[in-house]
Amino acid sequence: MDLQILLGLLGLVAGFISGLLGIGGGIIMAPLLLYLPPLFCASVFSMQEVAGLTIVQGLTACVVGALTHRRFNFVSGRLTGWMGAFIFVAALIGGAGAGYIPERMLLALFAGLALIAAILIFVPRVSDSETPDIEAFSFSRLRAVAVAGSVGILGGLVGQGGSFILIPLMTSFMQIPTRIAIGSNLAIIFLSSLATFLGKALTGQILWPFALPIVLAVVPAAYLGGRMSCRMPVARLRLLLAVCIIGAVLKTGFAAFTG
Repeated sequence: MDLQILLGLLGLVAGFISGLLGIGGGIIMAPLLLYLPPLFCASVFSMQEVAGLTIVQGLTACVVGALTHRRFNFVSGRLTGWMGAFIFVAALIGGAGAGYIPERMLLALFAGLALIAAILIFVPRVSDSETPDIEAFSFSRLRAVAVAGSVGILGGLVGQGGSFILIPLMTSFMQIPTRIAIGSNLAIIFLSSLATFLGKALTGQILWPFALPIVLAVVPAAYLGGRMSCRMPVARLRLLLAVCIIGAVLKTGFAAFTG
C-alpha cells in the first residue's frame, strides 16, 4: 500500500475519534504511526517524526472539532479561557522540569491519574442534559484552575496532552455537562498544543510531505465525528470515552513497568 494513502486512512480514523470524543487524538494516532506503516509499506518513522506528525493531526482535529461543536453551542468561551490559559502555562512548567524526575515514576503517575479518570467517567451524573444551555451553566474557577494546572504539569512532564483525562475531571469534579466538556476540551487542547506545534515546526521536526495527507483526511473526519457526537446519546459517549481512557491506562502503565 502507498504510504500517502495509508497516512490518509490513519488520519481519517484519528480525526473521526477526535471529533467524536473531544480529544486531541494523539493517544490514537501515535501508536498507529508507529506500528502500521512497517506492516503495510515497509516504512518506519522515528519517535521524533511520529511526535511531529501527531501534533499536526491533533491541532487540525482540535480546530475542526471545536468549530463543529461550537455550531451546536457546546463550546464555552469562559471555560476555554480559564482552563486553556492555565494548562498552557502548566504544560510549559512541566516540560521544563521533565528532566529532574525518573521517567518510570512520571509514567506511573500519569497512568494513575488516567485510572482515576477512567473510574470517574463511570460515576453516574444526577443531571446531564442532552441539550445543555451554554449560557446558563456555571463552573468553579478554582476547580478549573486546579484541574488545568494538575493535568498540564503532569502532561508536560510526561510529554502528553492529557486531553482524555480532562473530560472526566470536568464532568465529575467540576460538574460540567458532558457535551460542553467534550466541545470545550477541543478548544482547550488547541491552546495547549499550539506551543508544541510551533516549537516543532520552527525547528524542522515536522515531515510536511507526510503531514499533508493526514491534514486532508482529518478535516472531513473530525467534522463528521463532531456532528455525530452532537447527536449521539451522552451515555454512549461516556462509554466510548471510558474505553479510550482504559486503553491509555494500559498503554502508559505497561510503559511504566516494562520500559
